[in-house]
Amino acid sequence: MAAVVAVCGLTAALAGCGGTPAARDVTLKVVAAEYGTNADDSSRNYWESLASSFEADNPGIKIQVSIRPWKTIDTDVARMVEEGKAPDIAQIGSYAHYAKDGRLYAADDLLSIPTQSNFLDQLSEAGEVNRIQYGMPFVASTRLLFYNKDLFESAGVSAPKDWDDIKADAEALKADGVTTPFALPLGTEEAQGETLMWLLSGGGGYTDNADGSYSIDSPTNVKTFTWLQKDLVGAGLTGPVPPKELDRATAFKAFTSGQVGMLNGHPTLMKDAAKRGVKVGMVPLPGADGKAAPSVGVADWIMGFKQNGHREEIGKFLNFSYEDKNVLSFAGQYDLLPVTYSANETMLADPEHKDLRTFLTALPDSELFPYGKDSWSRVSESFKKNIGKAVERGASPQAVLGQVARDASAAEASE
Repeated sequence: MAAVVAVCGLTAALAGCGGTPAARDVTLKVVAAEYGTNADDSSRNYWESLASSFEADNPGIKIQVSIRPWKTIDTDVARMVEEGKAPDIAQIGSYAHYAKDGRLYAADDLLSIPTQSNFLDQLSEAGEVNRIQYGMPFVASTRLLFYNKDLFESAGVSAPKDWDDIKADAEALKADGVTTPFALPLGTEEAQGETLMWLLSGGGGYTDNADGSYSIDSPTNVKTFTWLQKDLVGAGLTGPVPPKELDRATAFKAFTSGQVGMLNGHPTLMKDAAKRGVKVGMVPLPGADGKAAPSVGVADWIMGFKQNGHREEIGKFLNFSYEDKNVLSFAGQYDLLPVTYSANETMLADPEHKDLRTFLTALPDSELFPYGKDSWSRVSESFKKNIGKAVERGASPQAVLGQVARDASAAEASE
């Protein structure tokens, strides 16, 4: 009798002891970012198709998806968490501060060994906090300097090989009537990405490689932004919209409309430009003296929140999401880079994606944001808020970078 009672106690939650297993209907709330530019190519289409396929194979689990613009999604999710309404799954730009607060499941708790071991090593490591992976890479990209071949030909210039070339090409484009010779989007959408490209190009970066500490206002970084302020913005080569007011999406749209000569871009821009008939050239952003720096590598992250206790269901959905067909479907739709070895190999071998090979081969050696720092989300927000001021006429790049550096120190101190 005691043995029967013990067994019944252990299994009651699932089977009711003597009856059929009790159904457990669960609705997973997923918040994901918008990668599309209109209703036809909205990310919603991908997620709804993915959810429908998953639900067909997993009765009792429903997927409720909310798509948010990149401009607000990080703050939207932060507000949900603060109000005690965390989603089960969020696909956003940073994870470390949630991991530090104990809000996230570790990847080990959610993913099968084959799924987790299939992530590119560089991205797995970037998703770790204290050697435990919490951030799971969703999609990746690298950055190159894009230029409009027709505008360059009309102006009689070729792809730049150093910063002097960038300025000379921009001057020739301006003289030829190009509205925006060089688009410099330092608005709030993704200023942290544009900034890192230029800092690497100038020989600097966000952190000191020796110990991983922030080095935001280093003399090298100040020199880079002083050049941007005087030689590009101050010379009237960045178009009618001040960089601090120019978002990446607006700059990309202007490029695909033939109004921009050069700008830093990611793979999606290549596809959008082709649709509009814009002939695109792409080269690594040259360094100040000619040697190209490592490309910026960007990963967007997906994570599972503990609040609602749906570990098993979250794991099932994420393992399904990382099947090759699903990874390739999303990456292929937006000309982005898959985050798994198997999907990368498939994409590299596919002639349909030959234009992405330059980006794919650049990813392993690219420089990523310091995603594993708990402070990164706040430092990123400081860049978005402040860095555009550094290139204004009469501004002090050193003072602006110093402000971001102080914000970084404060964020570090509160970890």
